[in-house]
Amino acid sequence: MTAPVFVVETAQLAPVGAVVALGGAEGRHAVAVKRLTVGETVVLTDGAGAGVSGPVVGVVGKDVLEVRVAELLAEPEPELRLVVVQALPKGDRGELAVELMTEVGVDEVVPWAASRCVTQWRGDRGLKALGKWRATAREAGKQSRRLRFPVVRGAMSTRQVGELLAGAALGAVLHEEGFSQPLATAALPERGELVLVVGPEGGVSPDELARFAEAGAAPYRLGSSVLRTSTAGVAAGALLLGRSGRWN
Repeated sequence: MTAPVFVVETAQLAPVGAVVALGGAEGRHAVAVKRLTVGETVVLTDGAGAGVSGPVVGVVGKDVLEVRVAELLAEPEPELRLVVVQALPKGDRGELAVELMTEVGVDEVVPWAASRCVTQWRGDRGLKALGKWRATAREAGKQSRRLRFPVVRGAMSTRQVGELLAGAALGAVLHEEGFSQPLATAALPERGELVLVVGPEGGVSPDELARFAEAGAAPYRLGSSVLRTSTAGVAAGALLLGRSGRWN
């Protein structure tokens, strides 16, 4: 079984041989929940691509774990980044989408207030929802043993998504209409950003499709079935990451 992952500040990632004290909420989780003991191996990461691994050499009280660094770890920024623009789903299905996309390896998630979204993020409610998405990405990143967690941006408007697509190496909009191309046959760039737009349950509106087409993003379909907005991104992400060679 792979070693559990805990998050620390970048400054705590010490050289080989040093002892790092894991405290706070992460330390309490390691000691009181995971019940880690001396001799077990753990991984510490800053969530931005850097990390260390090593054995537990001490447990102090109920909330501090001491780890001796045995190896320096790194997860470099990929040459081809996968960015998923996720329309806001109802209820907690947005957090489900973020969790699953993190697990498959998506690099960035952009919440999108599409015109047909039932849910809208406004004021404190929007800030709270964004916080939940970011916390979900962090926890899913730990669970899936990633050193580089996905970035969750602030919510974007359709205009802002269009600008994002205009700067992408490839822009793709998931759409089930007959004129869509199969995503499985799309020509993928070798580097840059691949921006994938996932619409709401009601679909991407004609006006939004037109705006995205002006930005260079074509419509694509996954297959003969229509997925929910909370699962379409993970299915398409897995397809694209597999085709890009990042799963090799």
